[in-house]
Amino acid sequence: MSTDPHAPIDVLIVGAGLSGIDAAYRLREAVPDLNYRIVEQRSRIGGTWDLFRYPGVRSDSDIYTLSFPWNPWRGDLTIARGDEIREYLESTAKDFGIHDRITFDVEVTAADFDSTTDLWTVDVIVEGEPATIVTRFLYMSTGYFRYDAGYRPEFPDEREFSGTIVHPQLWPEDLDYDGKRVVIIGSGATAVTLVPALAERAGAVTMLQRSPTYLFPYPWTDPLTRGIKRVLPVQAAHDVIRWRNAVLTMGIFLFCRRFPKLARRGLRAIAKSMLPPGYPVDTHFKPSYEPWDQRLCIIPDGDFYQTIKDGRAEVVTDRIARFDEVGVTLESGRHLDADIIVTATGLDLIPFGGVSMSVDGEHFDAGDKFAYRGYMLDDVPNLAWAVGYTNASWTLRVDLTSRAVGELIAHMRERGYTRAMPTLNGARPKAHPLLELDAGYVKRAGGTLPKAGDRTPWQVRHNLILDAIDARRYHVEEEMVFDSHAP
Repeated sequence: MSTDPHAPIDVLIVGAGLSGIDAAYRLREAVPDLNYRIVEQRSRIGGTWDLFRYPGVRSDSDIYTLSFPWNPWRGDLTIARGDEIREYLESTAKDFGIHDRITFDVEVTAADFDSTTDLWTVDVIVEGEPATIVTRFLYMSTGYFRYDAGYRPEFPDEREFSGTIVHPQLWPEDLDYDGKRVVIIGSGATAVTLVPALAERAGAVTMLQRSPTYLFPYPWTDPLTRGIKRVLPVQAAHDVIRWRNAVLTMGIFLFCRRFPKLARRGLRAIAKSMLPPGYPVDTHFKPSYEPWDQRLCIIPDGDFYQTIKDGRAEVVTDRIARFDEVGVTLESGRHLDADIIVTATGLDLIPFGGVSMSVDGEHFDAGDKFAYRGYMLDDVPNLAWAVGYTNASWTLRVDLTSRAVGELIAHMRERGYTRAMPTLNGARPKAHPLLELDAGYVKRAGGTLPKAGDRTPWQVRHNLILDAIDARRYHVEEEMVFDSHAP
């Protein structure tokens, strides 16, 4: 890594997860001689899929849309496990010449754009020592949640508990839950993943939820996918399966939004059919919100429901009154005995991985900015940020973003531009949330995330089909100001 301020690189990519590896491939595709580097705070590739190591961790969307369109997924399962995804990312980076351009154990703390040179100076910490990297373009592939800690509310008298309290985001490798009584607090994707995984070895598993979540069974594998892979070449099969699954997922989302009452009845019918006769479905699996107000939780082959049906786990819908030495007392008066309590209480969102951002020494907050096409910010030059879909696989959008950024940088190269900055020219569009979800982690983020506008290119749609069409007809100069710095 160069720390010479007189030797700027073309692009610095922050993060070596799905977004960062995709960005590296697409940028070199657009500009083959691009001089780029990737810095990663962790010690190995993977991002989210290196961080999350709790039992049963897996993708919450199908792997054919989560994997890269340019490197086919060769596994047999439709839903991939966390270690499989990380290994796929590792091999992809090595096979495509990306791995050698990654520097690990680098913490990015701040970045400042200098409009007199059109360069970003990025402050980093390497092996405990401060350093700087100078780059012409900064690509933040950090996602939008905090890596160092998850959301963790304080519970009354929790210090009284004599057992172990653990958050899934920081799961201890040596945690022994064999034969133990485990209470999982939460009802989201992490909780419904943990229940069947822990039930294989734990003595008793209880999922304690304040309110229910919509669950949707999805097959670990399906005959049509296997058939397509048998008759088509690898890349062609991947393309067909990827688009089929993407369109199917979007169709389910649009159906739920257009016909919420039918969707509610359908999801309730699925739950009822997979749970024991007489099970109180409306108590534990009838949310107060409409389908897709919050993300639909995938349960492969209905494993969560099957675990409940087999009596290997229990769902309790109640509120916590207090912790005590041996478990949790609920507001209803019931007591849940526990040796281990898992706080699957969610994520904390944070833009740019918590990096302090400024232009000409003046700090700006992402929440004060409008998002240009979902990946740049108004009046901030030479900066991109990868953010995925909330209603489909993360990679579907970040790949569109990476291709668009590659097109932008290629355009700048061809015209001799050193600065590209989207601008509203003083206009203030009607603001909308960047993420179209009513989930707790989105509400907690408040105004920290950029805003979406009410017109293109400031409108942020969570619709792959419309975005794919828009990407084909978009012109790179739309509401973008270019300039050249004379050396």
